Amino acid sequence: MQTGSKLHDDRPGVSALGGLGAQARGASGRLLPEIWMQDGAKRVEQALARLLCAEDDGETELMAAMRYATLHGGKRTRTLLCLAAGALADTPAHMLDDVGAAIEMMHACTLVHDDLPAMDDDVLRRGLPTVHVKFGEATAILVGDALQAHAFLTLASLDAPGDNRIALVRELAQAVSAEGAAGGQAMDLSLVGKHVELDRIVAMHRMKTGALVRASVRMGALCAIAEDAAHAALYCALDRYSACFGLALQVVDDILDATADTATLGKTPGKDAAAQKPTCASIMGLQAARQFALDLLRDAEEAIAPLGPRAERLAQMLQRANAYLFKHAPCA
Repeated sequence: MQTGSKLHDDRPGVSALGGLGAQARGASGRLLPEIWMQDGAKRVEQALARLLCAEDDGETELMAAMRYATLHGGKRTRTLLCLAAGALADTPAHMLDDVGAAIEMMHACTLVHDDLPAMDDDVLRRGLPTVHVKFGEATAILVGDALQAHAFLTLASLDAPGDNRIALVRELAQAVSAEGAAGGQAMDLSLVGKHVELDRIVAMHRMKTGALVRASVRMGALCAIAEDAAHAALYCALDRYSACFGLALQVVDDILDATADTATLGKTPGKDAAAQKPTCASIMGLQAARQFALDLLRDAEEAIAPLGPRAERLAQMLQRANAYLFKHAPCA
């Protein structure tokens, strides 16, 4: 695996930081988050459209349903975290596009399966009918299965050294394993209707939501930087950052489920309370949960402080999360 060399994209206007060069900087020379985030999300959407080719659909709706699950919006938070960490590692933009697409496929897989009647049983996702509502439950199950497979195929087919591809496949697989999202979902289902301690909820969130967030950050770096003794401090900082960020995302989601409307959420509000699911918000109370999220985002900022200016995009992701929390879950 490459460890010291700078990897560059030779496309005009694209820098070794994995995004727009001078176009993405203001007069002060600082990166403009709205530009690189919009550009990065657009590039990954284009990669998804290319990798999930509609012409492959044949006589079924499977590919159409896979595209429906991935190409209809979303905040693309995990993709942007991958791009931000990739900028830190000087990962080439074209590689990040496909890695980001693989992450989005896997994230969509978890959402499609979470929405199924046997799981969270939701009829709305991103403001649209969920996949099983639009295409049927059997197709939705196959969509999740196929998206997971296509995510790994995308990583295995990257124009990158074999060691890099193996590291990326291993990282994503671990994120959705019994120790990650699948195990977290199983724990989530097992806690319905029970009175549990906060630490069990936190442990569940770190698996169900946090594992894929952690993988997204690490995968941006693993494209170009080996996880070895020479880079132990870097990965320690990234892991602390992603652990705090991932848990904060879920705490905010818990708060919004209890306070926001359908237009804000893009899905049915009040689902947690209706299903008697314990959450950080229900155990701590809304204001304490909100402060918990803010503290986590502050801890994430401290984690990457030693990395200096090269972690600027990771810091901008924290600013984005803070702004979202203040906009949609203001103080009472």
